[in-house]
Amino acid sequence: MKKYCCLFFITFAFGWLSAQEDINIQSIATGFNAPVNIQNAGDNRLFIVEQGGIIKILNANGSTHTNPFLDISSQISSSGERGLLGLAFHPDYQNNRLFYVYYTNPSGDSVLSQFETSATDPDAAIPASENVIRVISQPASNHNGGCIAFGNDGFLYVATGDGGGGGDPNNNAQNLNSLLGKLLRFDVDNGSPYIPTNNPYANDSNALDEIYAYGLRNPWKFSFDQETGDIWIADVGQNEFEEINKSASAEAINYGWRCYEASADYDTSNCATQNTMEFPFAEYSHTNSGVNKCSITGGDVYRGSEFSNLIGKYIFADYCSNEIGSVDANGNITYFGPFPGNNFSTFGVDQDANLYVAGINSGVIYKIVDDNLSVNLESKVKLKIYPNPTQATLTIESPEVVKRIEVISFSGQLVKTFYPNQKKAKLNIRFAAGSYFIKSTSVSGHQYINQFIVQ
Repeated sequence: MKKYCCLFFITFAFGWLSAQEDINIQSIATGFNAPVNIQNAGDNRLFIVEQGGIIKILNANGSTHTNPFLDISSQISSSGERGLLGLAFHPDYQNNRLFYVYYTNPSGDSVLSQFETSATDPDAAIPASENVIRVISQPASNHNGGCIAFGNDGFLYVATGDGGGGGDPNNNAQNLNSLLGKLLRFDVDNGSPYIPTNNPYANDSNALDEIYAYGLRNPWKFSFDQETGDIWIADVGQNEFEEINKSASAEAINYGWRCYEASADYDTSNCATQNTMEFPFAEYSHTNSGVNKCSITGGDVYRGSEFSNLIGKYIFADYCSNEIGSVDANGNITYFGPFPGNNFSTFGVDQDANLYVAGINSGVIYKIVDDNLSVNLESKVKLKIYPNPTQATLTIESPEVVKRIEVISFSGQLVKTFYPNQKKAKLNIRFAAGSYFIKSTSVSGHQYINQFIVQ
């Protein structure tokens, strides 16, 4: 498998497709500083969260917006596992312009806040609009969690780590009077204290109202399946195992930490019985398949339409091995890569459910692609495009007469159509800087796609 994809082909002759995916990554944008979150707001923009406290907008043409969407770098602490970590747009964002962030303040505590976007400039948030919903005390600098997301129920879910220190020394994850090592749930639409009345412990004097699920070590990323509503939680392990949890509903579930690391015993003293806990849907060891792994970066179930082999599979990565993995319906894991130099830190989807991944060290935003869509077509059709990158013109050479060429933005919008009716054509490409695709249709009916970049 190719490790990096600068030029790829997609065939629409579905009889040629393989049933097995071959996951690869395609560079979409570069130049980001420690990206830790990718979100969309229901339109063709992507919002890239940088750990240092800045949210940037990645435009539909692949360029980065000149000004930050939000800059709160002056009010956070950012080192190690701290920083601006989470972003979620309200389900009714297009009308109320509200969004939520999770960050570490200068005291080292975690803050969940609401912000508002400008009514006159959709590319600019209003820093002064901050409304702090909750401050969570953190005893150590690691295991802050940080992922936030809205569920299909309209409530805001927040993942917190166990407070750090190694091995959860205070047993926070099993303690229902601590907000650490938990999945919390908030009703942001009904004012303080923002507690949904149907939270599992809302009427329990022996537990905190915010708690929805517990027994988590450091759930750096979780996500909801857009089709089924299932929640997938990737929980970073301690010494030996990484775990992937899947539940139709996580309500009141005990995921087992620190009693268990994945399904292996860790510290079972004073623990409830196993039948009161939910064990991982999938897990892997740090030495799985002979490659050193260390920390899972959770992703999403693929629900896009472009890569049929990926549909319904959960895609994740390992921070140390630089591999990307997929989990099928039976919990089986397949690995792809490695893709060196990235240290994958986050996944995200756009409005069309295309899947993206980012590396905290490389600062590159990649699109997840399936190389198996190209294997047979690539041997049938040899297409040349040059220069690539380009500034104004692009030449296409094909062994067949090309009757139609469609230029498409990386978000899927049609930009321009050409009708060359020849094997070699020179196109005027005077578009905004960014990544584009050319969908070409030959007189014989072959269709194929190339990527090019406008500088």
